[in-house]
Amino acid sequence: MAEDYTRMWTDLGLDLKAHDALLGVLGPLYEKTFMQQTDRPEGMKYFDFVMSEVHGLRIKELMDAKAAGRKVFGSFCVFVPEELILAVDGILVGLCAGAEFAPDEAEKLLPRNTCALIKGAFGFAVARVCPYLAAADVVVGENTCDGKKKSYEIFRDLVNDLYVMDLPQVKSEAGRELLRHECKRFAARVEEVSGRTIEVDALKKAIDTVNAKRSAMHRLAKLRAAEPAPISGLDALLANQVFFYDDPERFTKSVNAICDELESRTKKGEGVAQKGTPRILVSGCPMAVPNWKLPSIIESSGAVIVGEESCVGERGTRHLTGVEGNSVDALMDNIVDRYFKIDCAVFTPNPSRLDHIREMARDYKADGVIQYSIQFCSPYQIESGPVERALERDGIPVLRVDTDYSQQDSEQIRTRVEAFVERLQD
Repeated sequence: MAEDYTRMWTDLGLDLKAHDALLGVLGPLYEKTFMQQTDRPEGMKYFDFVMSEVHGLRIKELMDAKAAGRKVFGSFCVFVPEELILAVDGILVGLCAGAEFAPDEAEKLLPRNTCALIKGAFGFAVARVCPYLAAADVVVGENTCDGKKKSYEIFRDLVNDLYVMDLPQVKSEAGRELLRHECKRFAARVEEVSGRTIEVDALKKAIDTVNAKRSAMHRLAKLRAAEPAPISGLDALLANQVFFYDDPERFTKSVNAICDELESRTKKGEGVAQKGTPRILVSGCPMAVPNWKLPSIIESSGAVIVGEESCVGERGTRHLTGVEGNSVDALMDNIVDRYFKIDCAVFTPNPSRLDHIREMARDYKADGVIQYSIQFCSPYQIESGPVERALERDGIPVLRVDTDYSQQDSEQIRTRVEAFVERLQD
């Protein structure tokens, strides 16, 4: 760490011994995963700095904002409307859930066969090592799956204040009405917590801010279609992960700076891999920090990742929110329309997700798709079968990988990925 933040972590109620152990693992893991890459864009130095200060300077920024009267909202899901939070000068941050931590303690509260993301969130909470969770004035949950829905009944006792959104799971008019109701209910809670009223001009500005952040990621995504690939999948994933933690305007500026650099690279025909390197689209469950296992294996097995069809990826950022309208209600309808387009696997039926995977495979010239599922994540595991069969019929090779956050199956996965890459080269 660049500074000593011990006092701040103590004030947040973190377990300093456990937190030091976490940072002692995270730092070397980051070094091994990212800093050994060659031909990285210079702009990635900003994201290296962000990760070096992910539990330091960024937390200090949140604490300073809280001292100035701003409210911090934490969430695990892309369905939480950031626009409504920014409209009251609040801050939305992602919460720790991307690693196995204190699993024995988590399993005292949850069944052992709970998905790794939920178990990871509980592990970070019971071990008191996530400063984002401790800094959040309100944790916003959502019932995107049965596991989350039931686990929030227990998680409520581990946080300061838990608010749960009820989300539709069928794309019908009734489903849209449910989402509209829940967005309005959430807006009322945001106003209550912040002590501020959502006004038209503030909401328009908030929509513009979030749209700019998403547009920067759209620009980055399109540049990855170049051959050779101008940026590694690991670095692009890191940008998608930092999307949930960083200051929105600073993040947007930093991503656009990388895009400027990548545009120059592509004009020169420069890339991080040679032309002809097998191009992989990763599809499925989200990969939160520091879940870099599968991408690291893929890109050290002779392939390059050119896109992520994931909530920490294009599924979470692909749609913008409309800015037309001169009332809060009209803008709220735009927000509802935007979030209702998210093709999470909890929706049934969910044909738009398959269409999106096909579109990404075509646009980014992917040679194959690796479907990633977190063990015991039933929605994505069940959906992966029909998706695989449909893609294979289209002539798009597919590999399914079900895993958790541990490293125990890394070599087994590597063997399967290497064989898949060889298949793409035939």
